[in-house]
Amino acid sequence: MDDHIDFMQQALVLAEQAAQKGEVPVGAVVVANGEVVGRGYNCPIGSSDPTAHAEIIALRDASKNLENYRLAGCDLYVTIEPCTMCVGAMIHARINRIIFGAPEPRAGALTSQLALLESDHFNHSMQWTGGILEDQCRALMKNFFKQRR
Repeated sequence: MDDHIDFMQQALVLAEQAAQKGEVPVGAVVVANGEVVGRGYNCPIGSSDPTAHAEIIALRDASKNLENYRLAGCDLYVTIEPCTMCVGAMIHARINRIIFGAPEPRAGALTSQLALLESDHFNHSMQWTGGILEDQCRALMKNFFKQRR
């Protein structure tokens, strides 16, 4: 459990960096053998790229660092429950496990709106865990949108 907290705290730092740039505060890290190999935070506005979600950026970083588009055995930590696009990318990357902080009631694709991983037609299955540092992850998101309104 301590590792989950440590890696989620690292994702929260990245989410705060996104917020400082006016991006929705989501951060993600990819972990292999107990070490962070990929990092990312939301940056679709600044990069003019609708796919530049924290998870996608972290997957790209990990793939580059590991020199492999397959990330078998890696875990991905993200502050907010991933969307459909991000879950799909994790399936294609062969991520082992997704660990998220707070649920995303509007677009979450693991438990909130969809349960994509319950489908048996994908060629890869992943485990997932939610609720790691949930209060901190939720508060960061709520405060960001409260300040914008």
